[in-house]
Parts: sequence; C-alpha cells; structure tokens
Amino acid sequence: MEIRKLIDLLRATIDPNQRQQAEAQLEQIHKIIGFAPSLLQVVMMGDCDMPVRQAGAIYLKNLISQSWQDREVEGGQQLPFAIHEQDRALIRDSIVDAVVHAPDLIRTQLCTCVNNMVKHDFPGRWTQIVDKISIYLSNPDPSGWHGALLCLYQLVKNFEYKKADERGPLHEAMNLLLPQLYQLIVRILPDASDQSVLLQKEGLKIYFALTQYMLPLDLITKEAFAQWMEVCRQVVERPVPPAALQPDEDERPDLPWWKCKKWALHILYRMFERYGSPGLVTKEYNEFAEWYLQTFSAGVLEVLLRQLDGYRSGHWIPPRVLQQTLNYLNQAVSHAYTWRILKPHMPAIIQDVLFPLMSYSPEDHELWTVDPHEYIRVKFDVFEDFVSPVTAAQTLLHSSCKKRKDMLQKAMAMVTQVLTNPASEAPQKDGALHMVGSLADVLLRKKVYRDQLDQLFIKYVYPEFSNERGHMRARACWVLHYFAEFPFRQENVLMEAVNLMVRALLHDTDLPVKVEAAIALQSLLNYQEKSQKYIEPQVKQIAHELLTIIRETENEDVTGVMQKLVCVYTQQLAPIAVEICQHLTTTFNQVLDTDEGSDEKAITAMGLLNTIETLLTVMEEQPEIMMLLEPTVLQVVVHVLQNEVKEFYEEVLALIYDLTSKHISHDMWKVFELLYQVFMKNGLDHFTDMMPALHNYITIDTVAFLSNEQRLLAIYNMCKEVLNNDCGEDAESHAAKLLEVILLQCQNKVDQAAPLLIELAASRLLREVKTSELRTMCLQVLIAALYYNPVLLFSVLEKMPNFTENFIKQWLHDTDCFLGIHDRKLCVLGLCTLITMDNKPNCLVEMVPRVIPSLILLFDGLKRAYAAKAQEQAEEEESDSSDGEIEGEVLSSDEDEIDEQGQEYLENISRRALSAGQTAGMAITGTINDIEDDSDDDDSDFEPNEETMLEAYTTPLDEETCPVDEYDVFKEVMTRLERVQPDWYNALTANLTEQQKKNLLDICVLADQRKAAKESKRIEQSGGFMFTHHEVPTSFKFGAPKPS
Repeated sequence: MEIRKLIDLLRATIDPNQRQQAEAQLEQIHKIIGFAPSLLQVVMMGDCDMPVRQAGAIYLKNLISQSWQDREVEGGQQLPFAIHEQDRALIRDSIVDAVVHAPDLIRTQLCTCVNNMVKHDFPGRWTQIVDKISIYLSNPDPSGWHGALLCLYQLVKNFEYKKADERGPLHEAMNLLLPQLYQLIVRILPDASDQSVLLQKEGLKIYFALTQYMLPLDLITKEAFAQWMEVCRQVVERPVPPAALQPDEDERPDLPWWKCKKWALHILYRMFERYGSPGLVTKEYNEFAEWYLQTFSAGVLEVLLRQLDGYRSGHWIPPRVLQQTLNYLNQAVSHAYTWRILKPHMPAIIQDVLFPLMSYSPEDHELWTVDPHEYIRVKFDVFEDFVSPVTAAQTLLHSSCKKRKDMLQKAMAMVTQVLTNPASEAPQKDGALHMVGSLADVLLRKKVYRDQLDQLFIKYVYPEFSNERGHMRARACWVLHYFAEFPFRQENVLMEAVNLMVRALLHDTDLPVKVEAAIALQSLLNYQEKSQKYIEPQVKQIAHELLTIIRETENEDVTGVMQKLVCVYTQQLAPIAVEICQHLTTTFNQVLDTDEGSDEKAITAMGLLNTIETLLTVMEEQPEIMMLLEPTVLQVVVHVLQNEVKEFYEEVLALIYDLTSKHISHDMWKVFELLYQVFMKNGLDHFTDMMPALHNYITIDTVAFLSNEQRLLAIYNMCKEVLNNDCGEDAESHAAKLLEVILLQCQNKVDQAAPLLIELAASRLLREVKTSELRTMCLQVLIAALYYNPVLLFSVLEKMPNFTENFIKQWLHDTDCFLGIHDRKLCVLGLCTLITMDNKPNCLVEMVPRVIPSLILLFDGLKRAYAAKAQEQAEEEESDSSDGEIEGEVLSSDEDEIDEQGQEYLENISRRALSAGQTAGMAITGTINDIEDDSDDDDSDFEPNEETMLEAYTTPLDEETCPVDEYDVFKEVMTRLERVQPDWYNALTANLTEQQKKNLLDICVLADQRKAAKESKRIEQSGGFMFTHHEVPTSFKFGAPKPS
C-alpha cells in the first residue's frame, strides 16, 4: 500500500469539494491486504498534518469496529468483508505502542480499536496485550504509563459486566497487572502534578471497573483490598492545590484533582453498598461484609465527616463528590455499628448540609429566571436524580428519620422553627417545605404528626399559593403532591387544596408552577376520590391547559396527567376528544422534528403516543367518537411506519390495535397493507408486537378479511417468514397461533388456503424444536385443521412420509403440554373428531389404548383451569367491592393485623370461587389457604399458570356464547360410539383402570351439570323461569282405589 497516496486520500476527505470522490476511492481499496496496517502507520506519522492523522484514526476505528472479526455467511448473502488475519496480526503487535505514543486527539479513537480487538481476540489470539501493558507499567519511564493504563482499562471494561465463570482470562491477566497497577499508584500518589493525578484517576477507574459488579476474592486478598482502600482514603482526604479552585465552579469538576476524588468515592461507596453491608449482600460476601464493616467503615466515615465539616465551613466540593459522600452516609444509617459513629453528627448534618442543599439556591433562581423550560427539564429529569446531591440529601434525610429513633422529631423541630420564624427567608422556607414533603410517608405513619397535617397545610402550605415568588408557589404544589395519600379529616381542607391547584394550573404566570400543579392534581385524582367532583366543573379548561403545557414543555410527566384526566372524566371530555387528539398529534410531530436523537425526546414522544392510546381505549365504546378520532391518529401511524421510526413501532402498533378493536374502516384496511409492507421490508423483529392488530383484522371483520384473498395471503406470507427464519421460538409460536386462529375463525371458508397453512405448521415440526410451547402450538394448528376438516388434513399429511403416524403419536405423548382452557378444549374436540372419523388413520388403531387416558388428563387440566378462572373472577369482584373502603391510616398498621385481614380475605375469595364455580357448572372442592413458612420447599404439587399467553388471541371456541361445550361433545361422542360402534368403543375403553373408569363417569356427570347450568343461565337471561299454572285440589284421598 502506497503511504503517500493514502495520505492524499485522507486529506481529500477533509475537503468538502473532494470528500465524496476520496471516500469512494477508499471504499475501493480498503479491502486490499496491507491497507489497515498502512492506515495505522499514517496515524502514527509525527510529520503528517494532525487533521489527516485524525481522519485516518477515525477511518481505522470504523474499519476495525465493522470488519475485525470473521463473520458467517447468511443464506444467499455474499461473504462479509473481514480484515485479513495477516493485517490483524500486524495491528495487534503495534496497537498498544500506538496508544502509548499517540497524542490525546488520536488516543480516543485508538482506544476504541483496542476495545473491539480485545472483545474478539482476547485471550485466544492476543495474550501479548497483557505482556505489552506489563512492560510499560514496570518501566521507570513515565511517558508510557498513561497509554498502558488506557489499554488496561479497555481490557477490564470488556469483562466488567460478565459473570464470574466468564472472567477467568481477565483474573489471570490481573494476577500480574493488578499488583503493578497498585505499585505505580503508590509511587505517584505523593506527586500532586496534573499528569500524576490524571494517572491516578485512570488507575482508580480500572479498579472500579474490575470490582463494580463482582469482587474477585481469589484475586483481591484482604491485604490487597486494604491497600486499595487506603489509596482511596488518601485521595479523598488530601487537600487540593489552589489551582483546583481557581476556575469557575462549573468548570472545576472536570479538573483531574476533583475527578480523582470522585472515582475514589465511587469505589468507597460501591465496596460498602455491594460487598460490605451485612444482611444486604449475597451469601458469598457474608463473611467479607462483617470484616469490612468492622475494619473500614469507621475510618472511612471519619474521613467523610471531615469532608462534610469542611463543606459546612464554606469549602467548595463538586456536586458528584458531595453526592457520593451522602450516599455512603445513607448506607451507614442501616447498620448499628456505623450509626453509632454517625448519630452524634446527624443533627448538624441535617441542619448545615441537607437543609441548605434542599433549599432554593441562587443557581435555581438563575435558571428559573433565565430559562424556565430548562429548569423544568432538570427538575423532572430522572437521570439527574442519579447524580444530584439534592436527591442524595433527600434520601439520607428520609432514611435517618424512618430508620433511627428521635431523628424525625429533631428534623421536624428544625422545620417548625424555620416555618414559624417570621424572619425566615423564602429559600429557607422552601427548604423546610422540601424536607416536610420528603418525609411525607414517614409522617403519615405517625399519629402525632398525622393529626396535625390539616393545620400544617392551612398555616404553612396554602398561604404560599399567594406568594409573589414563583418557586414558593411551585413548592406548595409539590408538597401537596407528596401528601396526596393523606386522609383529609375535613373535606373543606381537601376542597381548598384542589381549588388552589386548579387556580395555579389555569392562571399562574410561571410555567414551572403550572407543571407542579398539574402533577399534584394527578396525585389527588389517584388517591382522593372526593377531589373528582371539585375538578369536574373546570375539566375542559384543565384539559386545554394541559395540552398547551405539554406542547410547550414536551414534559413526559404532564402527558401522564392528561392520561389520568381522560380516564377519570371520559364522558365530560368526549366532546373535545378530537381536539385533544389533534393537540397530542401536533406535539408528537413537533417532538420528532426537533431532535430525533435525544433520549428525553424519545420518552416524551412515547408518553404522547401512550396518551393517545389511553384516549382511544376510554372512548372505544363510543363508535361515533372513534370514527372522528381515527383520521387524526392515522396521521401519526402512517408517519411512523412510512418513515420507519422503529423506536415507536410498539406504541403505533398498539394504536392500530385500538382502532381495529370494534370495527375496521376502509382506511384501516389500507393500514393493513402498509403493515404488511413494513413487515416484509424490515419488520420481522416486530411480529409479536403486530400480533394483536393482525388478530383483530382476522376476527373483528372476518367477512371483509376474506373478501380480498390478498389479505389472507399477506397473513400467510408473514407467518411463513417468521416460521422459516431464525426469529426465536416465541415469535414462531405467535405465527403458529395466527394460523390456528384463521382455521377456527374461518370455518369452511378457506378450503383452498388450508392446505398451505397445514403444510407450513407441519414442515416446522420436521425441523428442530427446542421448546414444548412451539411444538404444541404447531400441533395445535394441525388439530385445528382436523376440527376444520379431517379429510382435508389427512389428504395433506399423507403426502408427507410417515407424518400422520408421527403427528398422532406426538399429540398423545404431549397431552400434558397443552395448558389453559382453549388449548385443552381444542385438544378434546380434536380427539373426539379423530375417534369418530369413518376412515380412521391406521396408526390410530395401534395407539387406541392411549386415547381415553389422554382425554381424562385433558379434562383434569380443564377442571383446574376453569377453577382458576373462577377464582380470578372472584378476586376481581373482591377487589372491586373493597375499593374505597379502607379507613383510618393509608398505610397498614402492625403485622398481626395484616395477617388477620389476609386470612379473612383468602376465606372470602374461597367462598366466591366456590360460588362462581357452581354457576359455571364446575364442582370446586379446594380451599385457599395462606402459605405456611414450614412448607419444606416441596414442589411436587406445583401447577404452572393455568392461562397461556397466547390464549388472549381468542377464537369462536372461546366466546361465552359458544354453543360447543367440550364436556357435552365428549359425552355425546362416547354415548353414540357405545351404541353405534360397540367394538370400537370397547377398544377405546378396554384397558382403563378402575380409577380411569371412575374419572370417565365423573366427566359425564360434570357434562350434565354444565349443560344444566348453561340452560339455567339461558332461561334467566331470557326473562326468568316460567311455571305452568295448575289448580291445586282442595282435598286429597289417600289409599283410594286405582281406576281400573
């Protein structure tokens, strides 16, 4: 490879006028042997222009990322390009040296190369990376240390999340490298220069990645662990040089001194939280946790308390360092040993650290004033909570007050002092109310505080709604949000809360206040049923305001409020449902147009789609409104599908399901065509998400589905794609279910297509099947075809050598694998059809002794499944009847009371289940008992979940009005066979045991009971029982002679 020509091409890629041509030339030559090593050579040429070297590094990174490993050829595809092994060997030999000697601008790209190479080649082809790193780390020349540490970090990163049994090669390497790393850090620890601290930071990052998810006790002995803990302690405690405090506060956290402290604290907290907390660790760390707590926790706590003391005195600490410090203290609250050390300091920490952190800060004020939209984004960013010292302060306050005696009393005394002091300024009052709201669930458990909450709201929260400072109005809303579960003793206090929040939502001039009011309103709707009547008069205005806020802020939490409002006030909002939907659609398009790459935007967009879905769900019983909503919703559906915005496929498919649940319009059939195109192009992975909508298209308007043969062909092609490609057996089970649904839904209407459906399921059974779920589902397609037309089924199967015999044999063998009501019912109907055929398959005669036992097994399963369904319905009724009846404390009281309520509840459910079972004609004899602790882990009585996931895709056999009852059919079949074909009947029953004969009798009795129950229900629904009137005789003569 000519180096000069390569340099010219890379230089041309930087020039907009030559880029396209240069990239095309690189595309032509990149597969030539020698290209990749030549590219690395250019990247490392010191006399070459830096932009050219950078372009080369980026090209090399992409080349290694995409083409480093050998790939297998997929069916009918060309062999994917991979860098030749000769070139890979050259790069492996030189990449560590390249990282060591490369300037920082290029190192990042080269480190990504190392990461990919380790992923595919270590340890098999590249054990020398360990030797290379070791040589540089043991070399006294410091110039090689940084690059060696970066390579070591990439090595460790590759194993960071792997299980213990997959980390062997790393631990073997670290046996050599970890002691070298420790010796290097100890050597440079006294050096406070930028370069030294940067190296220390890299070393700590490596140790954190090594130990974050697994502490290898065979690699890190107690002695070695103690050494690393001492390193972390020193890094946290040592003072920073004046230079670390000179830049602006926003820039300081990026300096190596502070980053080094941050990583040391990451390690200290992680070791305590994951491995050093007795009672909270996995069993392999039990002994270690006890040793850690006694050996290190006190020393680390003392260091961290000194750090907080400095913070109290006005010393600046970066937010992440402060957050991790508070996290460590929070962990210490849980253990009596560490709590004894922490307890004397805790009141001062609450007053001088937590309270100021939880108060409205100058930074908050600046953001509120300059950019209220950003203020809202930061305050509601869930990711921010993971790094915010304010959240850490809130958590520490809550833990200490909930878990430790007297802390709540001391904290509330401080809060009361602030709230009652006329001299308290607004930020301090904000902090006090923030503390009160954070402790809401703890205060609600304590009667002494719960009884005073009405007065707290009236005196200290409600007045803040009139405060001229917006942040205090927002805080008042926030407090009511956190106390939404409070059982208001006086309804007028609740009414005032609702009115104040509605006023804030509709009329406040500050956007953050409106957002807080909206979210608080949702909480009241969730927990305070009485609040609904106070909100109702203004619900349309509230809905309009929420839509405006959603569009302006794109805040996901507010879309949740809208969902709640639509659910609670469905009738009231029906007249403006279309307007709501148009607003949501416009906002969705706005979010998509502004920034497709942002996670927050994606979450907001999903929230909007979910709100539209909620609107459709609650309006589904109002067809005239659904008809008006459909064109607006279709704009979103078509936009997402046509533009292949895959991250929203799941939500959009849910919208299609809603729009086809009751009626399928002409436009929705066009969507079906679009769905098919999307699937065939790149939607294979989304088949299970499409399944509910596809099921609707088949079952909701079967006549329209069959009126165009292309629709049936489309479903067939989709199922064929899934069953013939490696989509996973879950997706394949769904495809088989769809085939079964067609056969049962389109009885006697798809004779031409049925052979294709049968062949598809049968051919899948001829290939390897790993799960019983897929096997039984494919069998079910054939059983459905047998029920559809037995002659047609066997005419297809006979073309496949020995298939009929294997099918029946497998079916009878797998009887116990059919679960739920539908699958077993179809099995029973299938076997009944099979044994009544005029031309029975020859193999059936050989297997005849297994038929009736299989049916008995199925009926036994059906009995359990019907009982489970009856119990579930009883539980739902119990849940409905008990709603809103809980009085007194929102949270449950002591443990004994819960147990008594639990047992009473179970007995009540048991009674309802028995009653429901009798109504359905099922004799349920079991009772429901609480689980005893002394169950000795015997799982012999374990029953799998009686309802299968695919049972949700119903067929005519599953409808309540279905005239086909499997018990009735079986009894009639057996009675008729006994009368008409006695020899065949005797063959079926000859080998039955006494128990099986009894079971057969029980099934027949149950068939009569079910028939009587169904008839009784029919009479009841048609207007009740009718009795013929007879005159009652006035006298009786006993013993009168019979008339002759």
